[in-house]
Amino acid sequence: MKILKKDTYTLISSDEKSFSEFYNSFLIEEEKRSKEHIIIQISDNINASIKDFSLFLRIAAQKKENGTSFVLVNSSINIDDFPENFNITPTVQEAIDVIEMEAMERELGF
Repeated sequence: MKILKKDTYTLISSDEKSFSEFYNSFLIEEEKRSKEHIIIQISDNINASIKDFSLFLRIAAQKKENGTSFVLVNSSINIDDFPENFNITPTVQEAIDVIEMEAMERELGF
């Protein structure tokens, strides 16, 4: 797992060989970063199913309740397979844009 801390978010990228290995490492790291906006970049080389990606739904809901953002980046995911409020983008730049838009929405009270 690679972690890159920026001013407005933390980017966590997978470098593990399997999804379960990455997810277990992420759970440990996420506890330390409960107050940060998180972007998770899952490598397209990791063979992950809809069920695997769905494991992040609970974490995304918790982040939203805490007033922070959570965005999953993977270009092979079909976003129509997930709830509309689950932020999934194909690129990191789009994930950053989502975080910025959500920050504006929170400032405006939405």
